[in-house]
Amino acid sequence: MADPRVDRPTMPPGYGIEDATEYMSWPSVESKLTDAAHYWLSTVSRDGSPHVVPRWGVWIDGGFWYDGSTDTRHVRNLEENQQCVLHLEDGAAATIVHGRSQTAQTVSAVWGERLSVEFRRKYAPEYSPGPDAWSGESAGGLRSLHPRLVIAWTKFPIDMTRFKFD
Repeated sequence: MADPRVDRPTMPPGYGIEDATEYMSWPSVESKLTDAAHYWLSTVSRDGSPHVVPRWGVWIDGGFWYDGSTDTRHVRNLEENQQCVLHLEDGAAATIVHGRSQTAQTVSAVWGERLSVEFRRKYAPEYSPGPDAWSGESAGGLRSLHPRLVIAWTKFPIDMTRFKFD
């Protein structure tokens, strides 16, 4: 994944963005995404109704990987509209990822092992998928979300930073 372009988000007057003096680094933001245990995923239904759901997942190679049933509301929404927003739990030190969520295609043995190791590191014993959890007839509904835009800060508005991906 190429390094993102870095700038400031556009904010209305009075939000203090004109006082911003620092930029966050992409590696520091990506580290937060990698280390987080809980994420919030927001989708929109065909009729425009918003839906937000907590998700477990792993950030690997510049994307968020998570699984779940194709019968869930958020997956049904994503089948209609892949645009979504992923947010970490902390609202004071926010990390907001705008992107597209897609069904993952064939999962190789090597990729399945990487996913399995990372899921087990974060969630075992509650969730410990094996390397073959996303392949074959018993495959889970693996999805990936790749960022188009990320907004993050740790000291609003001093280090509020926007990362744009091509």
